[in-house]
Amino acid sequence: MTWQMGNDVADSVGMTYFDLLPYGCGYDTAFVNAPVSHHIAVPEPVAARQERPVSPLHDTGTVALLLLVFLLVALNFKKGHKYFSHLGNYLFSVRRRQNTFDDHTVSETNLMLALIANTCVMGGIILYLAVGYLSPSLLAGGLVAKLIWGLSGYVLLFYLLQLLLYCIMGYTFLPDKAYTKLLVDGFNASQAVLGLLLCPLAFVMLLSPSSLLPLFYVAAIFYILCRIVFVCKGFRIFFNNLASLLYFILYLCSVEIVPVILSFTGAIFLCRFLQS
Repeated sequence: MTWQMGNDVADSVGMTYFDLLPYGCGYDTAFVNAPVSHHIAVPEPVAARQERPVSPLHDTGTVALLLLVFLLVALNFKKGHKYFSHLGNYLFSVRRRQNTFDDHTVSETNLMLALIANTCVMGGIILYLAVGYLSPSLLAGGLVAKLIWGLSGYVLLFYLLQLLLYCIMGYTFLPDKAYTKLLVDGFNASQAVLGLLLCPLAFVMLLSPSSLLPLFYVAAIFYILCRIVFVCKGFRIFFNNLASLLYFILYLCSVEIVPVILSFTGAIFLCRFLQS
């Protein structure tokens, strides 16, 4: 009975009874009539590795940049949340602040800087998508993180140059430093609001590439609206007679229109430089 059960097990796995015995137990190999053919299962060929799509949404460096800027905003929001309650005054008010406590605190300044950093990152992502939409060959190298970090730095540089220009204009043409501060506060507030408006828009662009063209128009409208709010505040600060109106028109052409047109050309040049 035991012998028969052993043979049944051996036949079921394709081996003889002697193959089931441990080596060196004393059995005679002469009893083995024929070699046993062991059936070895050949594994299926490993599937070819699928490359992840080239997109900011699937790029580690881009996601890390987004997490970094969101972390900056979150860490500074608790102490600097009062900045949002004063945001309307920074955008529209031209009243000179007689009370030093009306100025925003260090915590509010840190939150403002975090929001401006968010604006730079969102602007860099939207510029990347715009360049890729108009000239896909510029992004053929797949250097997503390098390009987005570079374009975000480019937006930051554009912001700093504008900020420097407004400071120079204020100190040159305005009679009081308080008005210069009002001008600078209005510019910073408009940039912070612009980043808040562009943030959900940039995520929709990343999640739905098929809707890029209409969303580009929406982003342009948001930018124009924020600039109009700031220009209106600047006009109320600078305008005091008809002669100043001519200066203001020259200001619009030289500061608000031409640099914006040239900035996109600079973004394309930067992408070509980073790809080389």
